[in-house]
Amino acid sequence: MKNITKLILILQVILLISCGQKKENAATTKGEDEKLPRVAIAGIAIESSTFSPALTHEEAFHAKTGEAILDYYPFMAIDSADRNRAIWFPTITGHALPGGTVTREAYESLVGQTLDMLAQNLPYDGLFFDIHGAMSVVGLDDAEGDFISRIREVIGYEALISTSMDLHGNVSRRLAEKSDLITCYRMAPHEDAMESKKRALENLLDRLESGKGKPEFKAWIPVPILLPGEKTSTRIEPGKSLYAKVDPITKRNGIVDAAIWIGYAWADEPRNHAVVMVTGDIKEEVVQGAEELANSFWEVRNDFVFVAPTATLEESLDLALASEKHPFIISDMGDNPTAGGAGDVTWTLQEILKKPEFSKDNGKTLIYASIPGPDFVKKALDAGVGAEIDGFAGAAVDNRYAPPVRLKGIITAIEKGDKNAEVEVVVRVGNVSVIVTKKRKPYHREADFTRLGLKPREADILVVKIGYLVPELYDMRADWIMALTPGGVDQDLERLNYKRISRPMFPLDKHMELPDLKARMIPLSGQVTGS
Repeated sequence: MKNITKLILILQVILLISCGQKKENAATTKGEDEKLPRVAIAGIAIESSTFSPALTHEEAFHAKTGEAILDYYPFMAIDSADRNRAIWFPTITGHALPGGTVTREAYESLVGQTLDMLAQNLPYDGLFFDIHGAMSVVGLDDAEGDFISRIREVIGYEALISTSMDLHGNVSRRLAEKSDLITCYRMAPHEDAMESKKRALENLLDRLESGKGKPEFKAWIPVPILLPGEKTSTRIEPGKSLYAKVDPITKRNGIVDAAIWIGYAWADEPRNHAVVMVTGDIKEEVVQGAEELANSFWEVRNDFVFVAPTATLEESLDLALASEKHPFIISDMGDNPTAGGAGDVTWTLQEILKKPEFSKDNGKTLIYASIPGPDFVKKALDAGVGAEIDGFAGAAVDNRYAPPVRLKGIITAIEKGDKNAEVEVVVRVGNVSVIVTKKRKPYHREADFTRLGLKPREADILVVKIGYLVPELYDMRADWIMALTPGGVDQDLERLNYKRISRPMFPLDKHMELPDLKARMIPLSGQVTGS
């Protein structure tokens, strides 16, 4: 009995010591956490064409909350250095495929949820604002400027906001004023997207940890140039050399960051134009850096050309049919869903199916990616692989150029579960394999095709609804041409009915006078609260 009593006493002592150590460890952790900055994350991103009849709804953003947001960023892995530099408060982020104007209901819902979540964990030392910059919303100008203004109403102006953007976004004066740090991608195609987001986040953390706070100076220069991404790729000149000038400026004493925004050409708002911004602590360096970049941009405005040869669709098909190289890739640009097109314009596919060359035995093969057709997909699901099918697809959203396309052929594949398409069907019509989707989807990778039993490298011709080719398609091409086709992201900007952009604007006004490219100094956030 005595031994049992002694054992119980020993266990109680061990338990007390253990509890004491846990309390001590908890206190230490709490003390360490109290030293770390409190940083929120928010942002909804989309590129919206106001020249497309499509509308974008809330579900298109695939909104993330909580830990899923942190997991989205490779540089925020659980054991990463950046993850451990702050106490994180992720709210909502959403990244939609480029598309039509966002409904006001979707915008208000996502913004409202973000503001509610931000209000729950006040105060913050900083906020990482992850946006695209080309979101258009029904009945609202400058959506990102509105969004950040409403965020400021909740979190105040003591917190630093670091804004990360696509170089095809738009920087209004209001967005510049409400941001403290701001940057954008330096590559098109956007191979540096995550690198740029990481830079924006680390700039924020560096300023918080050093105690330097908000950079003293922000220079903003609107540049009256509006060009499509297909003419401003950093793969070729002059975009390649222009963007190569950005990083050296960031290395100058007193500079935090520098950026050039090409802007978004397929929306009609006053903010749609190019912009240069530089932030830092030495005014002379900030001003000089911004004006150097703005003048460099203006000087090469006439040198921008399409990143690949362009032609009419008829000319493009003739070249592809005559070529011995495969795959010969044709970009169907006018309805490019990666730029904001509705994705369901059938004009190009109608023209392809008219060509007798694609119905001949042993004729050249063509893969077309892709056309949405939910009713066609339902019919295919009922019929199954190997069955004959006769139905219509496309032109449910944008029928301005052609009606729904009739597809009569053999179903060769059906796949479910894709995040964007939901269901994909391949129907072979003669020598043409058409990918029909329940919802629109751009086809970027070889795996997008091979999972459907298609072999894009072996096809004679590959037609994709895209503009400049993303890296994987670019590396796959044996030859490539961009077809000037109609749609909501028409490359011929002069055919678009601009009414609200600021004029004069190059290249719409080719003989305009030299614009004022002097730096506009933007007040620190909080100094102008009514903007």
